[in-house]
Amino acid sequence: MRSAPQRRWRAVEWPTLALLAGCYALWAIGTTWAAALWLPLGMALTVLATALHSSLSHEALHGHPFRSARLNAALVFPALSVVVPYLRFRDTHLAHHRDAILTDPYDDPESNYLDPAVWVRLPRWGQRLMTVNNTLAGRLIVGPLLGQAAFMREDWRRMRRGDARVALGWALHLPAVAVVLVWMTQVAAMPLWAWGLSVYAALGVLKIRTFLEHQAHERARGRTVIIEDRGPLALLFLNNNLHVVHHMHAAVPWYRLPGLYRANRARYLSRNEGYRYASYAEVFRRHFLKAKDPVPHPLWPSP
Repeated sequence: MRSAPQRRWRAVEWPTLALLAGCYALWAIGTTWAAALWLPLGMALTVLATALHSSLSHEALHGHPFRSARLNAALVFPALSVVVPYLRFRDTHLAHHRDAILTDPYDDPESNYLDPAVWVRLPRWGQRLMTVNNTLAGRLIVGPLLGQAAFMREDWRRMRRGDARVALGWALHLPAVAVVLVWMTQVAAMPLWAWGLSVYAALGVLKIRTFLEHQAHERARGRTVIIEDRGPLALLFLNNNLHVVHHMHAAVPWYRLPGLYRANRARYLSRNEGYRYASYAEVFRRHFLKAKDPVPHPLWPSP
């Protein structure tokens, strides 16, 4: 029989810890040695590391690699993506995991749909911009800017109403950003403009994952996608392309999701009403220049 220390040692999710160490090493190399050698190479590595750090932050808020929420938060403390406070990411994402409210324009913090009554009040240029944002190309180019603006506008409203939890999230974010800024100004060989572009590009890459994770559907079970991809993007997103598996088993670490899916493929595809893509290549072919669905929620009451 194993002792308590042995059980705790075996309970640590070593693949996640190893990947986190590799992520920080890749970011450090990208912003220093690689940037000095050839700036485009350094930027490419920084984009990958920043996007991967966001995926690892997602793992941390779901209780990986340790059972301690504080320890997990400490592991992803440096705000490599700069713009999203970890505590806000944690709170909004866990709220999003209530499947009954998925795609709701008001209750789902990660919904890309608008209330049709809000949609009709937008100026024509705003409607066109949001329509462009509903193509994958648009999501890559303007999606990070539009998403950040909406996120910060809502947080500002909450803080003005006296929401202390939101204020705390942003207060804790300041030292996390300061750590990154000290590195970029005192250690890194990468110009700040190149780093800024790299961060924006990383946020764009992450929009590939979130682009069609959820669809409007009358039944909650039919709202979450499966993308049967095993390539570089699946690794970068830590298998969140198998998104219905993640929603059903949020406590399962990223490296076990493919095995779960392979063992129960028919069950998951039945569960999500067949909302499936074969690969990210198929997603690009079908939606790079063509919107996957309308901006106003198609099942929401019309004004």
